[in-house]
Amino acid sequence: MITSQALASVENLLSQMRAVARASEGASAQPRVGGVDSQGGFAAELSRSLNRVSQAQNAANTQAKSFEMGDPGISLSNVMIDLQKAGLSFQATVQVRNRLVEAYKEIANMAV
Repeated sequence: MITSQALASVENLLSQMRAVARASEGASAQPRVGGVDSQGGFAAELSRSLNRVSQAQNAANTQAKSFEMGDPGISLSNVMIDLQKAGLSFQATVQVRNRLVEAYKEIANMAV
């Protein structure tokens, strides 16, 4: 049986993932209505989060390649910071996935 604590943990991790994604993009919060995203549901938010993580990783890798090619407008410190942000976003995404898999397994093992 999924406990309210497990659900709260998943929600907490998802909100942390959103915060990391917003911080990596420098974006403001999505409009929310009554605690629920106004443009879809959980699946839509998860999809947007995955897209933001992917974009952060691609941007960081592109910036790293530009630095390696000798682009004078890119500093090593900016490259390293962006790579760390992308790495943290990915780690948070993996943790959310792990929690969702755990929740799914709990539901699958429930006696009917």
